[in-house]
Amino acid sequence: MSVERATIVACARRWIGTPYRHQASLIHVGCDCLGLVRGVWREVVGDEPETAPPYTPDWAETLGLETLLDAAGRHFTPVPVDAFRAGDVLVFRFRDHLPAKHLGIATSTTHMTHAHSSACVAEVAIAPWRRRLAAAFAFPGVID
Repeated sequence: MSVERATIVACARRWIGTPYRHQASLIHVGCDCLGLVRGVWREVVGDEPETAPPYTPDWAETLGLETLLDAAGRHFTPVPVDAFRAGDVLVFRFRDHLPAKHLGIATSTTHMTHAHSSACVAEVAIAPWRRRLAAAFAFPGVID
């Protein structure tokens, strides 16, 4: 199976305006950053490869584990952070010493869609986030 980058980007953009809802993953109903990636996965790849466990907003700080990076590594293809492209999943740390806990989907090399608390899914510039970028991953079967 293959999926074009343009298809991933178009799918991610359809989520714009979806309200933030912790642990949700329903387009136009609610999602968090993981829910956005899960929803795009379902549309462009198919069934989710594993069930997301329940998690609290502070799960990364509490556990101190790279849970998000480990899961991404199991299901996506790593790409160099300085070479990500439209359609790739971006993983961020809020602080250098903390585990990664935020996701976005690149819509270009300068913009991404993401969900965060108190806001709807939006397409934003990556520049303010770039220093927090911890990893990048391609969807399985991605083609140009």
